[in-house]
Amino acid sequence: MRFHFCDDAGKDGFGWIVDEAATRTSHALAADGKVWLVDALDWPDALARTLSLGDPAGVIQLLDRHNRDCGTLATRLGVPHLVVPDELPGTPFSVVPVRRSKRWRESALWWPETRTLVVADAFGTNRFFTGGKAELGVHLLLRLTPPRALAANEPERILVGHGEGLAGPGAATALHEALASSRRALPGILARLPFAARA
Repeated sequence: MRFHFCDDAGKDGFGWIVDEAATRTSHALAADGKVWLVDALDWPDALARTLSLGDPAGVIQLLDRHNRDCGTLATRLGVPHLVVPDELPGTPFSVVPVRRSKRWRESALWWPETRTLVVADAFGTNRFFTGGKAELGVHLLLRLTPPRALAANEPERILVGHGEGLAGPGAATALHEALASSRRALPGILARLPFAARA
């Protein structure tokens, strides 16, 4: 796999993304001398950069099926592997339940100090989520029942598990627009899905 860095937040962390259609994205989040990996894929360059931000404190897996390399990295670093947590005591993050069903368990993170929302699969920025027509889109299988709980806060940064994140005053607007158009945009998303796979 080929990777490149993305979502640079300076001392607060960064992301890395696979050069592929699915654009799987991982993140390192740093605070108070500690760093947490989120939905991480193993890339030596990213791991080295992660360790430069602080002491590893945990590997957070926000989606039950997003195994990626989370378990392997947690074992290597000697830190907990936290799968779809309901709470994260001792961290700067609040957990927002996204979905709790037998076939889909997902949590999101809200980091109030940096106004950052971290989402695994509920939202994404690649063409499979947006159809190429928006900055941010709801997962295809959640469009009829979008996760409106994620709109409770006004993020200034949104990090997603598929695609590069959004940052700045437009992030909250993109979130609200994605939720508002979730059902309405579904036919267009389905029509453009074959083109997203080829892009």
